[in-house]
Amino acid sequence: MESDEFLKKRFAELADRCYKENRYTFTGFLGIGELASFYSMTRSLPPVSYTLYGGTESAERLMLRFGDAETLGYEEPFPIAYLEVKPLMQKYADDLSHRDILGAVMNLGIVREMVGDIYLKENIAYIICSSTMVEYICENLTKIKHTSVTCRQIASLPDLVAGEPEELSLAVSSERIDGIVAKGFNLSRNEVNELFRRQLIYLDGRLCENNSRMLKPGEQVTVRGYGRLMFCEITGTSRKGRLYARIERRGRGK
Repeated sequence: MESDEFLKKRFAELADRCYKENRYTFTGFLGIGELASFYSMTRSLPPVSYTLYGGTESAERLMLRFGDAETLGYEEPFPIAYLEVKPLMQKYADDLSHRDILGAVMNLGIVREMVGDIYLKENIAYIICSSTMVEYICENLTKIKHTSVTCRQIASLPDLVAGEPEELSLAVSSERIDGIVAKGFNLSRNEVNELFRRQLIYLDGRLCENNSRMLKPGEQVTVRGYGRLMFCEITGTSRKGRLYARIERRGRGK
């Protein structure tokens, strides 16, 4: 795909600039598919270190930084900011969704890579964005759907606004990724196989096409359209030989 080649060229340019100019370089926020493109070409990049961060430890959309303090001799934080968006009159406000908030931000003419994860709690939105966009968004985001809103920068996200992962114990036949995904998101094996066929399943940010891959503790599976789960451990065995797997899930089941 031309867009994928353009993206890889951009990664190469940023890594090369970091290597030759001895300074940090940053991408915008990357989705899971864009991260997969990056992982597929890491061996061809100049010998520079990189870090991924999205404003929280559990963020899905991540910013990529080339360079580190040990090599460059100084530290430079990610250009990430946090915004709080709330209705002027909560009593008369629409029930807002993530789609409503993202749509209102995109309607300001902002490109998607400038916006990270969006959290919603009690009809108040918390937007992670590039620090370069703070002033523009705060000045121009005044309405979402039919609801007038105020927007301000905050120093950090409120505690637990991103939500705690849901811990589950699943009875599975093995640590195979297709079985864990099926049980974790209440899907049939046929539905999971279709997700693999459509290339919608990622393992630790990399596209996974092997539906029989055995998961290891700490590995994270992202299923586009459903959410993420982390395989923690096998906790025991039933009398019939089934395994009990402990997972942490962020997202929804059917």
